[in-house]
Amino acid sequence: MLTLGAFAGFLAGLLGIGGGMLMVPFVTYLVSSHGVEPAHAVKMAIATSMSTILFTSVSSLRAHHKRGAVRWDLVRGIAPGIVVGSLLAGAAAFAVIKGTLLAVLFAVFVAFSATQLLLDRKPAASRSMPRWPGQAAVGSLIGFLSGLLGAGGAFISVPFMTWCNVPIHNAVATSAALGLPIALASTVGYVIGGFSLPPALPGAVGYLYLPALLLIASTSVLTAPLGARLAHAMDVARLKKVFALMLYGLAAYMLHKGFGG
Repeated sequence: MLTLGAFAGFLAGLLGIGGGMLMVPFVTYLVSSHGVEPAHAVKMAIATSMSTILFTSVSSLRAHHKRGAVRWDLVRGIAPGIVVGSLLAGAAAFAVIKGTLLAVLFAVFVAFSATQLLLDRKPAASRSMPRWPGQAAVGSLIGFLSGLLGAGGAFISVPFMTWCNVPIHNAVATSAALGLPIALASTVGYVIGGFSLPPALPGAVGYLYLPALLLIASTSVLTAPLGARLAHAMDVARLKKVFALMLYGLAAYMLHKGFGG
């Protein structure tokens, strides 16, 4: 868990992601090995992984903010929608939705986004970020999908912002800032949705497994600034390729989960 936290924190700083999709399989294995029923173990892993983003996003955000890379105007426009979407996912849909079809559709979308980044096609010069209503709508989609999948939202927000002519460094930094409201609202939703559940393990609160949360967070906050520093030292083209490869890995994982039922 300590090693996993260190790696996830580094990715959070480098790519603006919370590392949730990396953590979910490991936390699922850990919880399942202690006798928790598989379907519930997956939900515990998603909720616990998302809650660690509360810590990694703050650490990563501070590093990016010091370099003046965060577009706070976009954060203010997107965050309200993120809060609404994350709460709906965590408090309502998370407990009842079947994820097979969602996983497959999500994988296709992520693979398409990765291809766009890898091809590095230049967006139309006239294209820009939508105004506030459009930003809030995009935020609600980001928050909802993130809350269902335990991811920090960069899989949508970074490709979308670069498509709208936001420079990649600013997109990654802004995504790190958006990870905080995603994690906060989703975690509140998980607590509400799982409030009546009996503890599956000692230290579990609803869907959250606090021992794993504390161990992962303790190292992720240390390595997130290192990833952010490397992100600003890399050239734009290379950073896009790194992010695209991460998205392909994420798409492959989601296809596996989807077809595996």
